[in-house]
Amino acid sequence: MSKIAKLFKGSSSSGSSSSSSKHSRSRGGPSPQEAIHKLRETEEMLTKKQDYLEKRIEQELAIARKNGTNNKRAALQALKRKKRLEQQLTQIDGTLSTIEFQREALENSHTNTEVLKNMGFAAKAMKRVHENMDIGKIDDLMQDITEQQDVAREISDAISGPFGETFDEDELLAELEELEQEELEGNMKRMGGLPSVPSSKLPSARPSSHRATTKKRVEDEDDMRTLASWAT
Repeated sequence: MSKIAKLFKGSSSSGSSSSSSKHSRSRGGPSPQEAIHKLRETEEMLTKKQDYLEKRIEQELAIARKNGTNNKRAALQALKRKKRLEQQLTQIDGTLSTIEFQREALENSHTNTEVLKNMGFAAKAMKRVHENMDIGKIDDLMQDITEQQDVAREISDAISGPFGETFDEDELLAELEELEQEELEGNMKRMGGLPSVPSSKLPSARPSSHRATTKKRVEDEDDMRTLASWAT
């Protein structure tokens, strides 16, 4: 028996003994955590075996190359062993894929179980909280709160409003205007009243402007006669 076979046999026997002991302790079957842990251990063991087989394949391939021309029989034997090792490696690849799928499914199931458990726990807590609540009391409480808010608003309006007697502002402005008019009339009386308007008609400004125009025309005619005398 090879060393690697002994190694796997020993690990298998120790794993089976530990599994049987845990099974005897749990009695009801392994828990999800234990099953996931076992699957991870199996994955790790198969991964190590993959590494071992890959190294063996490289060794057999090197032996076949070395004896390819000198010892064909040894080379063929090495190639046969390489083929068997490659078959085992392919089988391990498929086994690892199956174990990985099973582990992921178990992890998802365990997660869903924990989520549902926590949701049920939260639902019970919420139900316990609502046991002491009465919808009628809640409606009465909200009505009381609304009434108190209205009272608080009325108090605020009363405090912020004008204090004491209130007067009409338009009436006060009209009275002020009358007082100003009376004061203006009193001042006019003290000054002797307005100056009298003259009864005679004021002279019009048009004749003066007409005289200025006539004077300008005479000056222009004089200038024209002077120029005519120079020309002759």
